[in-house]
Amino acid sequence: MSYIKKNLIIFCMIFIVVSTVIGFYNFKTNGAFVGVQRKVPIYNVDTKEKKIAISFDASWGDDKTDEILKILDKYNAKATFFVVGAWVDQYPDKLKVMYEKGHEIGNHSNKHPMMPTISKEEMIKEIDTTDAKIMSITGKGTTLFRCPSGEYNNLVIETVESTNHYCIQWDVDSIDWKEQGAEIEYNRVIKNTKPGSILLFHNNAKYTPQNLSKILQYLKNKGYTFVNISDLIYKKNYYIDGAGKQIQK
Repeated sequence: MSYIKKNLIIFCMIFIVVSTVIGFYNFKTNGAFVGVQRKVPIYNVDTKEKKIAISFDASWGDDKTDEILKILDKYNAKATFFVVGAWVDQYPDKLKVMYEKGHEIGNHSNKHPMMPTISKEEMIKEIDTTDAKIMSITGKGTTLFRCPSGEYNNLVIETVESTNHYCIQWDVDSIDWKEQGAEIEYNRVIKNTKPGSILLFHNNAKYTPQNLSKILQYLKNKGYTFVNISDLIYKKNYYIDGAGKQIQK
């Protein structure tokens, strides 16, 4: 085999592999082939008002939940709790308390699957099952959905929207689940928070309660108010830019 022919075969093999990887990536992220406009959830909101939304994902455990609720009460701050259906099964009383205290309840799926890896029918079942569990305790369904692990593609967002839910992400991630240290997490949040931000915490992370108190005090001193996500986002006449910022038309 000649040197040129051998190199040509190698090049063709590399091209096929690269094309396959790119095609798979676009399918996973867009739910379709190249050329389809990529959809994104709401990461934050374009506003000049100094208001932000604090959110917690409740996927496992509850030993920090009571303390978190007490801190929110102390600062008269409302938050949005995205709950997994399996968590609701274990802690229905906690969900009831969250709701009765005026915090917003969001849907975080039933079993926390990677949404882009399941069918549309399975996605709908994940959302509907959790909504039914929440409604059986609070008497009210949900209008917000957060993708497990923040994983989504076009089909996921389209499916979420078809169930009459806003797909919500975040622009300030405490990364508290890694438990890297209280000061690291505190500085990470303070540095990135701005008007219209959606902050992400978890209800069972080691440093979250002590940091939450400090963060609320700091931001309150800076003139911020704390609202549920539904009170932060626009409900109509808006668009979402490529970075996930929701902007009023």
